[in-house]
Amino acid sequence: MKGLEAHRLHGQLADFGDRICVGKGRAGVERAEVHIRGNGFSPHRHDTYGIGLTLSGVQTFQYRGVRRYCLTRQCHILHPDEVHDGAAASSAGFSYRIVHVAPATMQRALSGKSLPFVADPVVDLGAESAELLSRLWNVDDDLEDVEDDEIVSSILGFLEECSAGGRPARRRVIPWEALRRVCELLAAEPAVPCVAGELEIVSGLDRWTLAREFRAAYGTTPRSFRTMRQLDKVRSLLVGGVSLAAAAAEAGFSDQSHMSRMFKKVYGFTPMRWTSAVTPARGISRHGRNLAQ
Repeated sequence: MKGLEAHRLHGQLADFGDRICVGKGRAGVERAEVHIRGNGFSPHRHDTYGIGLTLSGVQTFQYRGVRRYCLTRQCHILHPDEVHDGAAASSAGFSYRIVHVAPATMQRALSGKSLPFVADPVVDLGAESAELLSRLWNVDDDLEDVEDDEIVSSILGFLEECSAGGRPARRRVIPWEALRRVCELLAAEPAVPCVAGELEIVSGLDRWTLAREFRAAYGTTPRSFRTMRQLDKVRSLLVGGVSLAAAAAEAGFSDQSHMSRMFKKVYGFTPMRWTSAVTPARGISRHGRNLAQ
């Protein structure tokens, strides 16, 4: 999955008081600092892990049928494809930093095993974990001196610890090569629909096995995975100044209305609200370069 380019669009959104400060990403890794002063996020889902740290205030969110509260300096961990919302627990608002990590990136270290699952999404960080994740959460750090494998192994180790209470996790092996072929096909041209029969041929799996195993590997279904790649393209186009209608057409949506519905379903913001709230991280230029260099 392509990292979100850091661009300044329209500054802070006055009507909502929202700000999404986007840091420079890496392949399969996106980072942001989010400030919410008005309405929160509508129920939505990502196809990435979300690993966040509350900076100020208290954020509350509905997750797996339970209302959760994440206090200042607590971490929250959201599994791919789990519906959640997000709002401030008081009128003071809240802010947090978050790293979104694509399951496809995690699979480089998993060697074809199913994804780790963290049952309790609110975590009290120990000193070691806080140090491990501090650079990833720092949207002003471009991470240029950190290897991709180091990032992935650090995140995986943290998820393993949280999911298994510090014990080694036991997860089944999945048909990784077959699933990788499907993933690469869907990611290469997300604007082009793929019928189930084509995916069966590419993978060598029947559609029912493919759906089950694809979710184990990537946390979502092939159809949702393709939609998310379409929305990645929409976001990239919007930050480049392309109109909503043109972005929807280029990304392969039937029309702007369809794209906008899917965008809000995935991100919890309308496309207009999202683009108005996005700003680059401090020290990062419109094109993602560190201004201090």
